[in-house]
Amino acid sequence: MDLIADILLAAGALGAGFYCFVLSRRLKKFNNLEKGVGGAVAVLSSQVDDLNKSLQDAQTISNNSSQKLQQLTSRADAVAQRLELMMASMHDLPAEQNAPMTTQQTEETDALAAAYEAETPVASTPQPTPEPEPEEVKPSGLMFVRHNRSHSQVA
Repeated sequence: MDLIADILLAAGALGAGFYCFVLSRRLKKFNNLEKGVGGAVAVLSSQVDDLNKSLQDAQTISNNSSQKLQQLTSRADAVAQRLELMMASMHDLPAEQNAPMTTQQTEETDALAAAYEAETPVASTPQPTPEPEPEEVKPSGLMFVRHNRSHSQVA
């Protein structure tokens, strides 16, 4: 009986050893860094690291862009407020229709006229002069109207 128990014990030990040997070979193939799952895990790990770095770079760039945009927006608002004040103050000035132009105003007018003439093409045939239309009376009051941008239509 002891002999049979020893034989069964030795056979069980040999079976367990063979099973461990088979598992060892399968584990080596599984963890192979070039062909197995270990290689795939290594590649995915490096890709995750690269994506994390690019995400951090993108966040830094977007934060910088956001700050610059906020600064530009605040500057634009300040300039718009100054322009509104200037327009309002120009409305309060009396009209000087018969006042003589200064030399600087004359030079500016001449420069604007020359620039306008340079932009408009010269027609080869003379155009008939239209009859002057009666001038429209401009209403006094608000010089400009602020439009609500949320109601604008997108084409």
